[in-house]
Amino acid sequence: MTTKALSEAIRRAEAWPAEAQDELAAIVGEMEVGFGGVYHASPEELAGVERGIREADAGLFATEAEIEATFARYRGK
Repeated sequence: MTTKALSEAIRRAEAWPAEAQDELAAIVGEMEVGFGGVYHASPEELAGVERGIREADAGLFATEAEIEATFARYRGK
């Protein structure tokens, strides 16, 4: 059973462009994880994890200076 507000939102979303509907579906999927659902990583996320593991295995880590420079860039320093 759905609430009236949810039913109306879904009805309106059916008229949205496909890209917007896909984005809404992704958001709902992320919310579902918070209610005990299972998160399924995207192919891009899985590739990033695999790349990170390969780089770690090769000993490729950022230096303290590189890490601080990155944080400084986002802190506006």
